[in-house]
Amino acid sequence: MMAGHGDDHHAVGGPARHIPVLLAEVLDALAPKAGETIVDGTFGAGGYTSAILDRGASVVAIDRDPDAITAGRALERQAGGRLRLVQAPFSTLDEYVERADGVVLDIGVSSMQLDQAERGFSFRADGPLDMRMAQSGLSAADVVNTFKAGDLARIFGFLGEERHAGRIARMIESRREKRPFERTLDLADAIETHIGRGPKDKIHPATRVFQALRIFVNDELGELARALLAAERALKPGGRLAVVTFHSLEDRIVKRFIADRSEAASGSRHMPDAPQRAATFRKAGGGVTPGEAEIAANPRARSARLRAATRTEAPARAGDFSILGLPKLPAVERPGER
Repeated sequence: MMAGHGDDHHAVGGPARHIPVLLAEVLDALAPKAGETIVDGTFGAGGYTSAILDRGASVVAIDRDPDAITAGRALERQAGGRLRLVQAPFSTLDEYVERADGVVLDIGVSSMQLDQAERGFSFRADGPLDMRMAQSGLSAADVVNTFKAGDLARIFGFLGEERHAGRIARMIESRREKRPFERTLDLADAIETHIGRGPKDKIHPATRVFQALRIFVNDELGELARALLAAERALKPGGRLAVVTFHSLEDRIVKRFIADRSEAASGSRHMPDAPQRAATFRKAGGGVTPGEAEIAANPRARSARLRAATRTEAPARAGDFSILGLPKLPAVERPGER
């Protein structure tokens, strides 16, 4: 269960409650019922899973964060055999369910992770510069202290949409020669000192950099792209796909995927003999956003958007990332990549 993206100034606010975003709309899109199997690809604190179980369906819940799996064991025991927890990237969901009636993906970082200073996702409180959802592999400190300034600028610019990406990257490269960045507040304060903060600025100057680092460290856009393809393979005809995003880059990937898969595709017009590809999904409405009441109750929901589609009987297509618009970023070998 995700609560949103970004961060406010580290002196503002306390931990947010773990509130599932667009819950009623997600349940409408999934329409779970007894006898069905729904995949919750982003288990988090179990908000969606609990609601799906209440509708009578069984759930295969996936999360790569071992803390989320450990915390969910009590719910698994209470579910009487209708919940199976799996510690894995959600991009591998088709390895655990062959014919699912529904798949829900809630993309990004959970409030549970943001609120734990020792995980290093937020600069609301000081913690190690970590940000790894799976608690293994490349950390945010590794990126900040070893990547070239040009690569850092690309990460901050593409994934954080940070207009001062180059300036911040050069500052980091210069500062780390004297003392490496190891703590969240150290990096946040260095960025604020270098860029400054105007009285009308609504967010802390480090917010977009932290967002970009988290997305890069966890390969969130690549994971999302692979998860959409996995959902296409796992869903049975009539199965429902529901994806909640919090960032324009994520939403663009989901929107392009559904648009591409909802249209019968043929080869190039210069190759008339190319076989036609049937649509594998039917688009289910447009993007759905939270109402004012939900945003007032859960401010982290303000940037959320739900997109949904229904699986057709056409066979899944071969993986095609070219239509998803993934940005070109520094190549990193990641454990478990396929």
